Amino acid sequence: MVVGHRSLQFLGQRLHDPNLWHLTRHSVAGAIALGLFVAFLPVPMQMAIAAAAAVAVRVNVLIAAVCVWVTNPLTMTPMFYFAYRVGAALTGVHPRLRQESLTPGGLLRAVEDIWLPLLAGSLVTGVLAGLLGYGLTRLLWRLAVMRRWHKRQIKLPQRPPPPG
Repeated sequence: MVVGHRSLQFLGQRLHDPNLWHLTRHSVAGAIALGLFVAFLPVPMQMAIAAAAAVAVRVNVLIAAVCVWVTNPLTMTPMFYFAYRVGAALTGVHPRLRQESLTPGGLLRAVEDIWLPLLAGSLVTGVLAGLLGYGLTRLLWRLAVMRRWHKRQIKLPQRPPPPG
């Protein structure tokens, strides 16, 4: 079992917290917010970061780790380019990168010029994506609960009013 694995022993009893594995409104919404935030960070090992942060803030570990898959080889360039443009606008730096020239080698050469706007934009877009994910999850969860409640009310036989 993963929870009892030797490499995870440093976490102690924390991995036995039910919020880390159960699907509750709080643990799912928090995990989605956390995963989306981490997805916008331009760092390697995003899944590990999201999982460790999920343990720290007691939200669903699996959902947090899966949400970082928003960043994948197809979406990475547009996401980080958008974050860079947001960061350039926030920091007042004139954007030096063009979307057409974004290659791994080109990014490594330009890292000295782009790190501040990229980091600022990544943090801001990550926070916004996390807040949006959290809010949408809570809203959709509430709508689903209300819908189930409404269906249950329709199926219940109507009681006659008490005599009186």
